[in-house]
Amino acid sequence: MESLGEILRGMPGRELLKKAEDKLQEVAADPLIVKLRTKYPQLDHEALKLNLNRLHQYTVEYRNCSNCPGLDRCPNDMEGHYTLITVESEQQQARVYDQKVACKKFIAQQSQQAIRGRIRSFYVDERALSEGYSTLEIYDKDEDRVGAVGQVIDYILKTQNEGIQKQGLYLAGTFGTGKTFLMCYMLHELAKDGYTGAIVYMPDFAEDLKSMFNDPLKLKETIDALKETDLLVFDDIGAENLNPWLRDHVMGAILNYRMNRKPTFFTSNHDLGALEKHFSFTSKDGDEEFKGRRIMDRIRPFVDVILVNGFNKRGG
Repeated sequence: MESLGEILRGMPGRELLKKAEDKLQEVAADPLIVKLRTKYPQLDHEALKLNLNRLHQYTVEYRNCSNCPGLDRCPNDMEGHYTLITVESEQQQARVYDQKVACKKFIAQQSQQAIRGRIRSFYVDERALSEGYSTLEIYDKDEDRVGAVGQVIDYILKTQNEGIQKQGLYLAGTFGTGKTFLMCYMLHELAKDGYTGAIVYMPDFAEDLKSMFNDPLKLKETIDALKETDLLVFDDIGAENLNPWLRDHVMGAILNYRMNRKPTFFTSNHDLGALEKHFSFTSKDGDEEFKGRRIMDRIRPFVDVILVNGFNKRGG
């Protein structure tokens, strides 16, 4: 936005003086300035003249905000901010001060970005985390799912009232019933209260871990991040191509660290019994019942099971 000073500097002398005086009269007659002078009677003609550029900017940005075209098309000098004027008397003279103030839309955007910044996703569709959620939408998706939704919301409220829990949740149900959706909703709601979270899509995570063999620093950083986050969701557990290293040295290390410290959450097409069978057999070592039971000892006592009923919302 071109400033008043820049406009006036492009004119010859006499025309400049006349234009400046006309602009002064225009600004002085602006209802916003009339109201400002009522609040600050010391804002006399001389003070208006000395601060014409500031006051002009103030009126222009006020009108821009009154007819806001949206944050992404904000015409003000600083996107998402408007000019605020205050006047103080110093040595019998009015001193005009201007400052940039963030608008409500900018503050809301920053708040949403802060919420998203508290949640890390590993191979999960970002749209599931970034679009936000309506509680009515959560309930209205499927009547058969109402019981599960109520339990997840109860968990959210308990965490908001009592602080982070040691017990997590295990959402079991058939394909496409919205288990991931509910966990993303939980992460989003609790991120509003400052909790950090991570959600890991297990089938892709298991495959990507293979590439980390040659990058031990990245592997350590990933495991440490999953250990330390407030809320950790393993999404679609039991669908991954299991190997002993993933089970014993990655999952085992993460779950062992989080036991009695921070809650871990799971979504799965398997119940706990079927998951134990999954962990008891690997493509490399075959049947390993003891190791399957050991990993389940780090899951079963630390989750409350929620059965998610309903129809397949993905279609097909």
